[in-house]
Amino acid sequence: MKRGFYTIMAAQFFSSLADNALLIAAIGLLLELQGPAWVTPLLKFFFTVSYVVLAAFVGAFADSLPKGKVMFITNGVKILGCLVMFLYAQIAALGLDEHLVVLLAYAIVGLGAAAYSPAKYGILTELLPARQLVAANGWIEGLTVASIILGTVLGGTLLTPRVSSALLGVDFPLLSFGIESPAEAAIPIIGLSYLVAAAFNLRIPDTGARYERQPRNPLVLVRDFSECFVMLWKDKLGQISLAVTTLFWGVGATLQFIVIAWAQDKLGYGLDRASMLQGVTALGIALGAVIAARFVPLRRSLAILPVGVATGLVVMLMVVVTWLPLAIALLVIVGGIAGFFVVPMNALLQHRGHVLLSAGHSIAVQNFNENVAILIMLALYSAMIRVDLGIDAVIVAFSLFVSGTMYAIIRWNRANQAKQDLSHLIGMEKPPH
Repeated sequence: MKRGFYTIMAAQFFSSLADNALLIAAIGLLLELQGPAWVTPLLKFFFTVSYVVLAAFVGAFADSLPKGKVMFITNGVKILGCLVMFLYAQIAALGLDEHLVVLLAYAIVGLGAAAYSPAKYGILTELLPARQLVAANGWIEGLTVASIILGTVLGGTLLTPRVSSALLGVDFPLLSFGIESPAEAAIPIIGLSYLVAAAFNLRIPDTGARYERQPRNPLVLVRDFSECFVMLWKDKLGQISLAVTTLFWGVGATLQFIVIAWAQDKLGYGLDRASMLQGVTALGIALGAVIAARFVPLRRSLAILPVGVATGLVVMLMVVVTWLPLAIALLVIVGGIAGFFVVPMNALLQHRGHVLLSAGHSIAVQNFNENVAILIMLALYSAMIRVDLGIDAVIVAFSLFVSGTMYAIIRWNRANQAKQDLSHLIGMEKPPH
């Protein structure tokens, strides 16, 4: 791998670490404010909505500047969201509901993340040849998952009584301003990770890739995005990989909250310990991603589609597990299967998007679809919680949906392959202009 790839990984790690730690801190804030249970999943909903609303614009933005510069700017937006969350009480004093301010603060972080993502993934296709994309995605996903593990552990640790009491005892004006609770004390510490990410952003090399001057008319951008959207869904390889990654990003976002609710119900854990079990699942994803990067070449990516059916069936076992060691093993297996499965699919989608479209536009289309799925699944999960549906019923419904949808995608791919062998298209480089 080129040296610049490792700088990209470092920037992604620290930015994602802060995103995930801040999510735990935000959940803690809502619990301290005694918000209703159904509000908590809306944090991720508010974070994700920018990916959908801004999908037509962030791809053009990512292609309008060197991607390292785009990552630096958008990481700065995340820092702004972190600051708003830290000052939520002062902002709420202006007449806003405190719960809403917390949600809006995390929405600002999501705004930064939505614009950060096309640059983060798009630069891979500019920097590396197609044959290295699965390996690169394995490393990126593995490191991202490591940041999820450490981010959730960091967020949970900062909320523990021992650590939070130490933070609350800090007698330093810039850190003690407005801090009255463990969650508030955690936020400035998390903000430091965004600053580290910004330092790495500044060191990302310019790949030299340049695209046509991007239009600024919103209507033109929406039209261009719509054309890219249709083109990727019409492609026989693009549509399968897009369907799979769309499903699994929705699943992953919802599973974060299911694991917390399950740990509280089955194991009697509070938020600090339940959030650490999210890290166990993420550890499994990292292991699966690394194995996929080592053993699944891009040309074999479609051969692992049946693994997706197994993911849903294994998740269903959560309803009968109440013993911690078995729970840890199960979550590692669930994460491992998901990581092994989704990394090759993500690489295939990036490859087809790069061949058919530009780097930034293809990732923007991918983000739009995946985050629509997240919004829908989180809204459904929040609705199930609001009507007091038990966690066991939620898990069973969730599992059957995943396995059933994956079986339908497998049949869809077989129908495509029966009409035409598409394997020769995998790994084909982008034709010269």
